[in-house]
Amino acid sequence: MDKKKNPERKKSEMDKRGILMVSFGTSHLDTMAKTIEVLEKEVAEQYPENPVYRAFTSQMVLTKLKEQGLEFDNMEQALLRMKEDGIRELVVQPTHIIAGIEYEKMLEQLKMYRLEFSEIRVGRPLMDQAGDYKEAVEAVLAEERDTIGSKDTALLLMGHGTSHRATAVYPTLEYTFHLMGYSNVYVGTVEGYPELEDLEKRIREKPYKKVCLRPFLLVAGDHAKNDMAGEKESWKNYFEEKGYEVETKIRGLGECEGIRRMFYQHLKEATELE
Repeated sequence: MDKKKNPERKKSEMDKRGILMVSFGTSHLDTMAKTIEVLEKEVAEQYPENPVYRAFTSQMVLTKLKEQGLEFDNMEQALLRMKEDGIRELVVQPTHIIAGIEYEKMLEQLKMYRLEFSEIRVGRPLMDQAGDYKEAVEAVLAEERDTIGSKDTALLLMGHGTSHRATAVYPTLEYTFHLMGYSNVYVGTVEGYPELEDLEKRIREKPYKKVCLRPFLLVAGDHAKNDMAGEKESWKNYFEEKGYEVETKIRGLGECEGIRRMFYQHLKEATELE
């Protein structure tokens, strides 16, 4: 769903355009400030004439935020708010990493509002086309070149994972690292394939002494702090028990300038559709 028009309404030069940034969300305010808020702020700076709105799609996250006294819009609330504000041209940029279950849910919700706006345009998620893989590799390299350059060190990127077919993104990303000459980079997931055990089997075949763990997630929330870097039942704990020196860095992809540029480019593509 890249572009939807209401056939019953002619486009007007006076149509007001608004940008909706759609994220799964996080209840961790520290990482939200460094990732989602930075993305939204920089989008607003790039499109000063277009108001920027936010929607979180996770009800669990929204509930946790409400318990902290914070109110954020879900998709329906954000779309209604934009309609009430007179937005007629809607540009939606998801901050999803893959075109998986959450991305498809977002598209289904947008279909319900296709007659409420004169036009709806949707930007691509981070990893969607062939060229995205190389760009993502280069963005990671810019942050981790010293780590990747050490022959006795393996760099492990932890993605979320999914039962959706889009889980193929993760092994494809790893393959791209290897094609580009970085065979000590591995990509696994918390809730999909490849799993942690799959990574460990391949890593033990090499003479690595150290394992560096990084989240391949927009925000560094529960999965990064607990599943990856926690002291119990975490990736960190798992590799320490295997005898590796383990180093972790709690940093979401939204903190990486190269990754943010990819999202901005996808948004630009959506705004320039003819």
